[in-house]
Formats: sequence, C-alpha cells, structure tokens
Amino acid sequence: MNILLPTDFSPNSWNAILYAIEFYKTVECNFYILNVCIIDRFMADDAGAADQIDDLYIKPSKQRLATLLHKINDTDSVNENHHFYTITEYGFFLESIRKHVLEQKIDTLVMGTKGASGLKKHIVGSHTGDVITKVKCTTMVIPERAKYNTIKEIAFPSDFNLAYDLKTLEPLTSILKTYNANLNIVHIQRREAELNAEQLTNLDIFKTYFEDYKPSFKNLECKKVEDAIQSFVEHKAIDMIAMVAKNLNYFQSILFHSRVEKISYHTDIPFLVLHE
Repeated sequence: MNILLPTDFSPNSWNAILYAIEFYKTVECNFYILNVCIIDRFMADDAGAADQIDDLYIKPSKQRLATLLHKINDTDSVNENHHFYTITEYGFFLESIRKHVLEQKIDTLVMGTKGASGLKKHIVGSHTGDVITKVKCTTMVIPERAKYNTIKEIAFPSDFNLAYDLKTLEPLTSILKTYNANLNIVHIQRREAELNAEQLTNLDIFKTYFEDYKPSFKNLECKKVEDAIQSFVEHKAIDMIAMVAKNLNYFQSILFHSRVEKISYHTDIPFLVLHE
C-alpha cells in the first residue's frame, strides 16, 4: 500500500504518523511523509526569489524531515514491512496533496487534526477539512488524543440514500477483513419516520454487500446527529467511524460543529472518509 502522511511537524501530525505505523503494522507499506511549505505570494511574484525560497523553506524542511525520520526509526513500531520516503514541496497545500496522491499512487491519506483544545469553531482544522471534502482519496483523520487500539468495532452512519458506487466501500471491507472487526451500520433520523422505498432497497443492498461481515443494523432517532453518534460510540466502544464523503453534507455535524464541550469522539476516535 502507498500511504501519504502530510506533516507540519506538530504534535497532531506526529500522533497521526504513529497511529498509521501501528494501524498498518502487518501490511507492506510505502509511507510518503510530505511537508508542504506554504507558498509565499510575495516571493512567488519575485523572479529572483528562488535562492531565498531554498534557504528559507526547502532546506529547513528537508532537515526537519530527516530528523523526523530518525525519530520514527527510534520508535518500537517500525518493522520490515515499512518503507519511508520524505518529500518537501513548496506550493499551495491542496494542490500539493492532489499532486502527490496521483504521483505516488496513494491508497490512503492519514492526517492529524486538532480537537477541542485548539479549535473552538471547527473541530477539524481547515487543511484537514479541505482534504476531506476536496481530495478524492480515502482519508483517515486521526484526532489529537486518538491512540491506536486493535480495531474491533467500526461504526458506519448511513442515511441509506446510496449516491455512490459500492466500490467506494472497498477500503472499509479491507479493514473489516484485516482486523476481523465488527461493523455497526447506524441509521440516524431526526424524527420518527419510515424508510422510503428507495432507502429500503438500499438497505437490502447493504445487507447483501456486507453479508460476509455479519453487520449489525441500528436505527437511532435523535434531534442532533452528533448526540446520537456520541451515545452510540460510548455504548459500543467504537474504535473507528467510517463515512462516505458524498454524505458529508448530511453528516456535517459529525465533523463540523461548535459544541465541543459535549462531544468526546472528536478528540478520541479516528474517522475513515471514503471517496469514489
């Protein structure tokens, strides 16, 4: 597998790197650690700024990546399945991510994010939020307090409105297979209502698609989606929440909201965001 690990050398990105190494410990992986030096618009307009860019951004980034690589090699988690490569990029963040997703044929992007302690209005930082919504690559979001535990329980919220190819779900089934994890498919509705004909059909499609993994289906009625998720995560001791990117509008309160004091899964539970 090819895994992209963007880093800004923060504790959050270091935590994401450690999580990824543990998560993929039994899988042969190429890890590409990418530091994007955000483009300086003034220098970008200066034809003679190349040397300054090299001295101010590129060289320091490469040195910090080399130090980071030594730090990784000093951990107990590294094994012979893993190969690490470092990349320094000077440019715009999203463009750089998209570029390396294509060039390195990335299977999964793993990113750290701040939780309640750092960002009051949006739990997911602007860079991570942009990647989730604008980069078509399976993305694992690792909150600042998430520590790796063997994946036993995965929650998959769905409104049963399938607007995507079932192949989108393959990274999820791969994780279920690797970890022999339990899949909890959760339908959340804000008021009491019967599933319509299309939703019932899609429910049957889910049952058939996930048949080998013997999923459980849970219907939750709750005024606030995040409250329902919080309660379910606590009750079932959920280790990961998976969702399809096309459903992010429906589930935006799972990722983007301001009621940080009442929601703990934002800082503890990894999110797997699936893209077509």
